[in-house]
Amino acid sequence: MGKLVAAIGKLLCCVQVDQSTVAIKERFGKFEDVLDPGCHCVPWIIGSRVSGKLTLRLRQMDVRCETKTKDNVFVTIVASIQYRAMEDKANDAYYKLSNPKTQIQSYVFDVIRASIPKLQLDDVFEQKNDIAKSVEQELEKAMFAYGYEIVQTLIVDIEPDEKVKKAMNEINAAARMRVAANEKAEAEKIVQIKRAEGEAEAKYLSGLGIARQRQAIVDGLRDSVLGFSGNVPGTSAKDVMDLVLLTQYFDTMKEIGASSKSSAVFLPHGPGAVADIASQIRNGFLQASTHNA
Repeated sequence: MGKLVAAIGKLLCCVQVDQSTVAIKERFGKFEDVLDPGCHCVPWIIGSRVSGKLTLRLRQMDVRCETKTKDNVFVTIVASIQYRAMEDKANDAYYKLSNPKTQIQSYVFDVIRASIPKLQLDDVFEQKNDIAKSVEQELEKAMFAYGYEIVQTLIVDIEPDEKVKKAMNEINAAARMRVAANEKAEAEKIVQIKRAEGEAEAKYLSGLGIARQRQAIVDGLRDSVLGFSGNVPGTSAKDVMDLVLLTQYFDTMKEIGASSKSSAVFLPHGPGAVADIASQIRNGFLQASTHNA
């Protein structure tokens, strides 16, 4: 049915041009006019005819280009080009280029292979947008003369050699492991420092406690001697010290016997032995005092 309608329209010199499309009208083989979408009369009997049609829709093509970076790494650059024919220059787009895709691909190759060898591999990834802009500018200048508009150019992929990608991943993994090791070591260092500070503080406080305990014992002994000597006439300091030492001896024995976890200490504890222990302790104190003096 469609072919029949087209045949009747051709017989009646009528041509239909679809939306987003223009038709190239020639007369005796020479360009005459660009036909917009709609129905047009093309009198073939006087040599007029439609040479062809040109779409004005946005088209896209992907160009894969292999090249080498400045640090001798082969990469494949994938550029996505969006382009369309310009309606006001439809005759140039139709007559000047027989294959616009091939022409666009040639310009993309030229720009990429001129810019990528100047960059290191890492810089290629960082300057992806600059590379796309350079390709777009070059295409705009070149394709405008042929009646084509470059709408947008994108670098959609950068693919280094597989071995290079593996090496890059290993380098990145090693760097991350090194950072993690440093952080772990720093954390352990902080823990050790804090532990050492805590131990030092504990020992300092323990020393203060022992010093205060000894001072309290000395003060208690002095007060006991003075009080006993004042309340019991005829007693000497020696008698008081013997009594105090004897009392402390029995207190110690009581604590040893009451504790289930302490080691047993056997000391002579007869009356004569106690006096002998008291004499030894007193002599030790006196010798220490004489040595200090």
